[in-house]
Amino acid sequence: MHSQVDCTLEDIEHRPAVRLGLRLIGGLRADSARRIEAERARAPFDSAEQLARRAGLEQHEMKQLAAADALASLSGHRRQQVWEAAALYAPPQLLRDAPIDEDELELEAAREGEEVLWDYTSIGLTLRSHPLKLLRSRLERYKLKTSAQLRRVPNGHIVRTAGIVTLRQQPDTASGTIFVSLEDEDGATQVIVWPDVRDAQREILLNARLLAVKGRWQRNGAVCNLIADRLADLSHLMGRLATESRNFK
Repeated sequence: MHSQVDCTLEDIEHRPAVRLGLRLIGGLRADSARRIEAERARAPFDSAEQLARRAGLEQHEMKQLAAADALASLSGHRRQQVWEAAALYAPPQLLRDAPIDEDELELEAAREGEEVLWDYTSIGLTLRSHPLKLLRSRLERYKLKTSAQLRRVPNGHIVRTAGIVTLRQQPDTASGTIFVSLEDEDGATQVIVWPDVRDAQREILLNARLLAVKGRWQRNGAVCNLIADRLADLSHLMGRLATESRNFK
């Protein structure tokens, strides 16, 4: 009902915000996104069915919009969106404008964890709770600190933390040292993995999506790093959540 094809910058009361563009929706064709934008400029959509007809969208495209939570203002919560989109088969031309009179089925809304999974699968990010916030009670059993808690730790202390791996980098000038960025609900933690730790725990280091690290906290003014000693792969806690890291030489 609002997004353009591209992401746009919008003014809100206190600071600008980015409205996500339709191009982020996995599998939605660019020309379909442009038709949505053009038809909406003519008149608002009253229902998901009307959207599909006016913009000439196929059933699989409506399902992709529903998976991205883009039909919320037309169909309600995401499970309801997916249910309605699945029923929107393209009718024969002769019946294109024929009304459909059926009883509506109201589904129960999904839990937040399922919503986050849908978000990552469809657009690769979420505006809901960070996955680690949902896992925090389980991570606390392992005494794993958040990135915010680490920022209050004095230099030289032994700490444990965990985060989603968003970057692995091994510069040619680093003599085999790997730098890893871990993301949690409070921010990012930079981890330094010396070559001996890299060689001893290579499989975990290179394959973990959710990585736990035990090591020595290093602080030099505002610059903080965690020098890794032990690594653990906690990816099983992520379930079906798909995440990707950027790996550079």
